[in-house]
Amino acid sequence: MTSVFSETGVNVACTVIEAQPNIVTQVKSVDGVDGYDALQLSYGSAKEKNTSKALMGHFAKANTGSKRKTVEFRDSTIEAELGSEVKLEDVFQEGDYVSAVGISKGKGFQGVVKRHGFRGVGDATHGQHNRGRAPGSIGAASYPAKVVKGMKMAGRTGGKRVKITNLEVVKLFPEKHLIVIKGAVPGHKGSLILIEK
Repeated sequence: MTSVFSETGVNVACTVIEAQPNIVTQVKSVDGVDGYDALQLSYGSAKEKNTSKALMGHFAKANTGSKRKTVEFRDSTIEAELGSEVKLEDVFQEGDYVSAVGISKGKGFQGVVKRHGFRGVGDATHGQHNRGRAPGSIGAASYPAKVVKGMKMAGRTGGKRVKITNLEVVKLFPEKHLIVIKGAVPGHKGSLILIEK
């Protein structure tokens, strides 16, 4: 992350994201076989040995090499032909509000205080000396005589698909393929992020 100064002089925390041009690998339409409007975009590059033959044939129709990631956008307003490039400035403008989708940072096995925001004992009353971060009671008495499904307990945290909405596009650098977004986006450095309007 970085920070930029707004027009009013306020320091705004931002995330800089590299957005290389995407290739249109399929155009779907209501009149066609698919029965709905969509635009399939592919990003990055992959080795041929890591790409299935089915995908190789799919990319060959668009006259492009193997791609790392393929995403479909339904009801897209972008007019594009098969094999054409969709650039950053074709989709986004400064001041637009977008959503960022990514895989959150994996934090491993965590307790209830970090995972669910439990307060813990804190005051250390009633003889508590080593139970500050414990979850407390988790079940009922003889009825229902089990732990209810969905109970907030310790477990693996992070590593899930997260969508953050209403992020403002602060700045665009089309020549460097960079987009600056206000706030934080999910995922670690270098991870793939899906940005959509």
